[in-house]
Amino acid sequence: MRSWLVRVGIAAAVVVAYFLLPLDNLGPQRPVLSWVLFAVLLTVVAVLLLRQIRHVLLNRPDSRPGVVISLLIVLSVHVFSATYYAMAKSPGEFSGLHTKIDALYFTVVTLATVGYGDIHPQGQVARVVTVLQITYSFVFLTAAATALTTRLRDMVVRRPERGRSRRDGP
Repeated sequence: MRSWLVRVGIAAAVVVAYFLLPLDNLGPQRPVLSWVLFAVLLTVVAVLLLRQIRHVLLNRPDSRPGVVISLLIVLSVHVFSATYYAMAKSPGEFSGLHTKIDALYFTVVTLATVGYGDIHPQGQVARVVTVLQITYSFVFLTAAATALTTRLRDMVVRRPERGRSRRDGP
């Protein structure tokens, strides 16, 4: 129960930070800072995801991929959302993206490969970042989700075995 509270608390903190951070100061006003932050945050999330995937593949019992992977996915969604919001400050990059909610919505719609078309990248930079999000999601988030389901499947398979061994014991 406590791990669920921690997980929900951290996810809530990421969402609150997304809405409270002064993202209006990024984008065309500070392009170098914007791109460096984007690159650093995506790299950190990717490295942490790869670390969790490695822990699952090595079957490390002390790892908690369910907690970490789900939070890293939430964080990656918000990194892309913040980037889209900052990019939308440049004229001609996006059509229909005006608010942080719009950016979050566009990120989730892109992640889910739904593509309603109400918000879409128009500029070349916005299109490149959108392709990067699709590629990033395909590579890192799919691998992380696969690792997580592998761990859960192993836990479900082992649970009945543990129950049988206790009943069959002395």
